Amino acid sequence: MNQSQNESIRLLRDVDAYVIPAGDEVKLLAGNLVKITQSLGGNYTVLINGNLVQIREENADALGFKISKKENKKKHEGTFEQQIWDQLKTCYDPEIPVNIVELGLIYDLQIEKNNDVNVKMTLTAPGCGMGPVLTEEVNRKISGLNDSNNVKVELVWEPQWNRDMMSEEAQLELGML
Repeated sequence: MNQSQNESIRLLRDVDAYVIPAGDEVKLLAGNLVKITQSLGGNYTVLINGNLVQIREENADALGFKISKKENKKKHEGTFEQQIWDQLKTCYDPEIPVNIVELGLIYDLQIEKNNDVNVKMTLTAPGCGMGPVLTEEVNRKISGLNDSNNVKVELVWEPQWNRDMMSEEAQLELGML
């Protein structure tokens, strides 16, 4: 099994991935060499031929890692709102080693009486093509909660994100304090 984040890894099978920051879906072929640059929230950011791409957690076996079998709609701790925030904290910008909550990308979270969930979020850069990839991940992770009903994730651009929206923890992690 492949373990090191600093070594080159040969892909064990063809795998779908997303080009960063364009967000375009590509197929990486078995046998290609990649280097993991980030492994957070279950996803892998890898460098291949000078390009960054994201490989999602369900394709970890292409890198030689075991795919963690998650019980569908497994039991989570805390209030429903806390469970949602916990799930959001497992979503990471593929280029920045800080979760989207600490980055300040979540602008609004509304939970209706029937447990419909509405999330308004932004990206660090308006031109980033990873928006659909990140919003789909947020939707998928919240939808995986027992109590969730319909989940809607909306990308918004006002107010425009800036570094002051990051938590102190995120700023420390990124060496900005």
